[in-house]
Amino acid sequence: MSMTRAYEEIIDFIAAGTTPSGIVAFQPSDEAKAQVADLIHREKTTGLSPEETAELNHYSQLEHLMRLAKARARTHLPHEQLH
Repeated sequence: MSMTRAYEEIIDFIAAGTTPSGIVAFQPSDEAKAQVADLIHREKTTGLSPEETAELNHYSQLEHLMRLAKARARTHLPHEQLH
């Protein structure tokens, strides 16, 4: 597994700047999804280290922020682009 924290993709995406349609289209990579799924699974079974717990918490917060941003970005798109 990569040493890069899963949430860093979201940070890089935000830092690079984007458009409303870019925000709506954003999806984390398969690697980031797998990393988060692994953290969630281990949280429920064997437990996480403090660093892993912090990583999962940061990801969850940023995922929530992205959901809010996607909802807001949709209001800035022409109606035709929403389908």
